[in-house]
Amino acid sequence: MAFGIIENARKVFPARDLGKGAKQDLVALDDASFTFEEGEFVSLLGPSGCGKTTLLRIVAGLIPRTSGNVIVAGREVTGPYGDYGFVFQAPGLMPWRNVLDNVLFPMEVLHRNDAKAKARAHQLLEITGLAGFEKARPHQLSGGMQQRVSLCRALIHEPKLLLMDEPFGALDELTRIEMNDLLLTIRNETRASVLFVTHSISEAVYLADKVLVFSRRPARVALQIETGFGPVRNQGLRFTPAFSTIERQASEALGIVGIGHEQASPKVAA
Repeated sequence: MAFGIIENARKVFPARDLGKGAKQDLVALDDASFTFEEGEFVSLLGPSGCGKTTLLRIVAGLIPRTSGNVIVAGREVTGPYGDYGFVFQAPGLMPWRNVLDNVLFPMEVLHRNDAKAKARAHQLLEITGLAGFEKARPHQLSGGMQQRVSLCRALIHEPKLLLMDEPFGALDELTRIEMNDLLLTIRNETRASVLFVTHSISEAVYLADKVLVFSRRPARVALQIETGFGPVRNQGLRFTPAFSTIERQASEALGIVGIGHEQASPKVAA
C-alpha cells in the first residue's frame, strides 16, 4: 500500500465564504488523484491559483475536503495530525525568539522540549549551516537563513511527511539553488516523504522523483512524470538531455511550449 493516497479529491469553497463579491461557489480541486511512496519526493507544479496549496492543506488536515479520499501512512486524514512538518512561503518566525527557540517551538507544543530535542535542534542547525547563529533574532538573518530556520523547525520532531508550499519562491536565484541542494541532502538523511509546491519547472524537475503537473483551476493531475534521476544529484544535472526532455514535457503539459515551438502563453505562470 502506498504511503500517501489522494483519490478523487474535490474541494469546493461556498460563495458565502468567499466575500461579498462572490456570486457562485469556487471549485478549487476536482478529481485530483495520485499516490506517493514512503521517502518519495513529489513536486506539485502548476499555474498560479490552480489549487496546489489547497491540496497541500487538505493533506495536512488543515482544511476539510468536500469529497474524495486522503490517506497518509494508512490512516484517513480527517483533521490535523502530528506526523508532518509544514514549510510555508514565508518563514513565519517569531521575532521575539532567537533561532534556537524558534526551532524548538514545536517540541514545546508537544511537551517534548528535552535534552534530546535540543541536541536534534543543534544537529539540524549544523546541517543547514546555521551553527553559531543559535542566539540570533530573525531580523538579523537574511531571507535564505530565515527559511533555513523554518526548515529546521519543520523537521525538529522528525516527521515522516514534509509539506512545502513554494518555500524558496522569494529567494534570489543563487540562494534558491543552494536551498535546493540543502533540501535534497536533508531529505536523503531523514528519508521523509516530501510534497513540494512550486511554480518553477526547473526546480520541480531537479528536486523530484515524481513531478505532477496540475491543470488550471479546478486542479486535476494533467501529467505525471517519473524523473528517474536517483537520490544523489548535482547542478550539472540541469544541463543534461534527460533533464531538458522532462522540462519540455512539463512545459507542454502547462501549455507553455507546443509541438511547433509556439511562443509561451502569457496566461501561464511558470
